[in-house]
Amino acid sequence: MNKNETLTLWLSIGAAIFAVVLLYSYTQKKSAEIAKTFGVQTTVVVATKDINEMQTVQENMVELRQIPENFVQPGHIKELEGIVGLVALAPIDKDEQILRNKIIKPGPETGLSLQVSPGKRAVTIPVDGVRGVAKLLKPGDRVDVVAALDLNTGTVQKRFIKTLLQDIVILATGVQIVNELPRIHEEIGGESYTRNLRTENKFSTVTIETPPQEAQKLIYILSTNPSSIFLTLRHPSDNSHMALKQADLSSVLGAGVVRRPASKSKSLNLGR
Repeated sequence: MNKNETLTLWLSIGAAIFAVVLLYSYTQKKSAEIAKTFGVQTTVVVATKDINEMQTVQENMVELRQIPENFVQPGHIKELEGIVGLVALAPIDKDEQILRNKIIKPGPETGLSLQVSPGKRAVTIPVDGVRGVAKLLKPGDRVDVVAALDLNTGTVQKRFIKTLLQDIVILATGVQIVNELPRIHEEIGGESYTRNLRTENKFSTVTIETPPQEAQKLIYILSTNPSSIFLTLRHPSDNSHMALKQADLSSVLGAGVVRRPASKSKSLNLGR
């Protein structure tokens, strides 16, 4: 390599270094302008994919990201530690910042009283596989309450079936409450487990919401014969109220059933 080629090489290297210095200086200047306008860069936790309501946050759903502090939302989270395993209280979109008021630790947090509508009362009734629609009920379902009642006693006893309440919301099945997180953490022998409450069918009671006057009637029946209450399940969009006649043996067998007259006792003529 001759002197001219060497000089050309060094001039090229110098020009490249000078260009890099100019580019770095320009970048720093622009970064300073951006920081002045939008604030310095801050680390926040964002969602890498859509997270559905009541979905557990997994490691691949969140990441740390640098954004200008002017775009940081109140309640943001700065580190990943403690995020995994929590539950989203509301849908979180991809690239959305994870906020503290949108995630919560699984467990019974809300309580039942907040779920009772003003002017209504919560009443708990016992159920089994027959009276409780095979225990396939869940909080939020709407049901009708039907009673099997006996009138009089002995030979004049008559049973009739009457729909007491229509379109009644189920607030809880056992201890699982409507609008509550559908899973809880349990620790057994030092190990942590997550139990899905949506598949829980070990309950023996159902808590419903009803007006106070109807609650009185229902409690009267429960106090005399708690096993006489049955639940019938409705479609979620069916809020109709129907005028239903009570059912008895005649309505089941039909009006044309001939009733056997009661036998009259005959007096015996005992001769002397």
